[in-house]
Amino acid sequence: MQISESITIDASVGRVWEVLTDLDAYEQWNPFIISASGTPAVGQKFTARFKPPGSRAITMHPRVTAVDVDGRLAWLGHAVVPGLFDGAHEFILEPTADGGTHLTQSETFGGVLVPLFKGTIERSREGFRQFNAALAARATREESDVA
Repeated sequence: MQISESITIDASVGRVWEVLTDLDAYEQWNPFIISASGTPAVGQKFTARFKPPGSRAITMHPRVTAVDVDGRLAWLGHAVVPGLFDGAHEFILEPTADGGTHLTQSETFGGVLVPLFKGTIERSREGFRQFNAALAARATREESDVA
């Protein structure tokens, strides 16, 4: 099962990347990943507290699988042990012709418990929308503060 949401942001890829990879600041602006800590470096685990709309918050410790400053951040998380409920999360940032950024956030879910969490997964789609909008607002505000 996969979900994906995209947004175009009126800020440079570099600015969006800065906001996206500042995990420690998530609690200041992020309505979906309500807190995070750690370093987004390949192979590193970090702590993230996810709160899909209408669901209880869950803390996970995903491992970063890709960090490409040209526009890709990805991680893989597991609930308890691999194979029960796994989520491969990815952000793709692409520059737009006018100097903005097209952001796509997606997650592919797998594991034997996925059918039990279909409702939470669907609510996460709205969480992605909220995340993307809040990221856009923060990146745009920060871009105008710098200009």
